[in-house]
Amino acid sequence: MQIMDDWPGYDLNLFTYPQHYYGDLDYVLIPHGIVVDRIERLAKDIMKDIGYCDIMVLCVLKGGYKFCADLVEHLKNISRNSDRFVSMKVDFIRLKSYRNDQSMGEMQIIGGDDLSALAGKNVLIVEDVVGTGRTMKALLGSIEKYKPNMIKVASLLVKRTPRSDGFRPDYAGFEIPNLFVVGYALDYNEYFRDLNHICVINEHGKEKYRV
Repeated sequence: MQIMDDWPGYDLNLFTYPQHYYGDLDYVLIPHGIVVDRIERLAKDIMKDIGYCDIMVLCVLKGGYKFCADLVEHLKNISRNSDRFVSMKVDFIRLKSYRNDQSMGEMQIIGGDDLSALAGKNVLIVEDVVGTGRTMKALLGSIEKYKPNMIKVASLLVKRTPRSDGFRPDYAGFEIPNLFVVGYALDYNEYFRDLNHICVINEHGKEKYRV
């Protein structure tokens, strides 16, 4: 689902959102209801594509936790309503690459079980945002060394950025302009994770929560 560069978004006054963020946002880019419906469709696409095989879900924290939880719940619902049971295990890793709204250029993998446990498994990486693609390529390189049976990447958002190296996830919720967005567990220095809608932060908000 593509959101064009000239899309003006939705007026904040059309929605409810935490009062402590009043004055910190420009507009709602994607309302919560549309996010949820799109994730349900992604789950159907994933199950149709991968087939009814056991899946090892690797959730990229922290921004991906809400997307991952909703996606896995939809995948489980599809499995429960079919004649074949799909086993899903979830593990968590963190990739540190941002400070304020700027990429630090280097990726650190934090946490998660020993990646060698992914050998021979069907791996679904769940990420919140793919920007340049370099971070995801580095993660894929780390995982591929352990020879999983299959690796697929699902990202809630893909940013159109001139710095992109061309990487595209297998499953993408929304393609968006090159904007710094918050909400639905996407943060700015740990703030805005409690915002349900995906919104564009304004300069006042960036300055207010800068570290």
